[in-house]
Amino acid sequence: MPRKTLDLELTDFTQAIGLLVRRVRAAAASHELSLTESAVLARLDKDGPATTAELARAEGMKPQSMGTTIAALEEMGILGRKPHPTDGRQMSITLTAKGAAMRKSAKDAKRTWLAQAVAQLDEQEREILFAAGGIIKRLAEL
Repeated sequence: MPRKTLDLELTDFTQAIGLLVRRVRAAAASHELSLTESAVLARLDKDGPATTAELARAEGMKPQSMGTTIAALEEMGILGRKPHPTDGRQMSITLTAKGAAMRKSAKDAKRTWLAQAVAQLDEQEREILFAAGGIIKRLAEL
């Protein structure tokens, strides 16, 4: 049987990654926000408070678009604003307790689904999968 071309291998690979991401996201569907909203929560959870401009730069968005996203999350009670510690003209965006709890709950649901799925693999498949994870991370950092 002839080996697949690189183009076909890349197509299969991207489809497989996309399917896995969708399945993991579906595991937390009741908590799910848009990709941008989820990215903002993840960034604030990881890096702490930030200004709208800082979040926009980090996510490669226009500040106006980020402002709309922040306003929607603030309306849901997920984010809050407080005066910037060094620049009185700016506001720092922070996760509220509700936002932190929502992020944790969604993260836990995703992790549980993935752990259950990985547990169905045999030991050799798990070793290969985790080795591939390191390679995928390196690719993403290029």
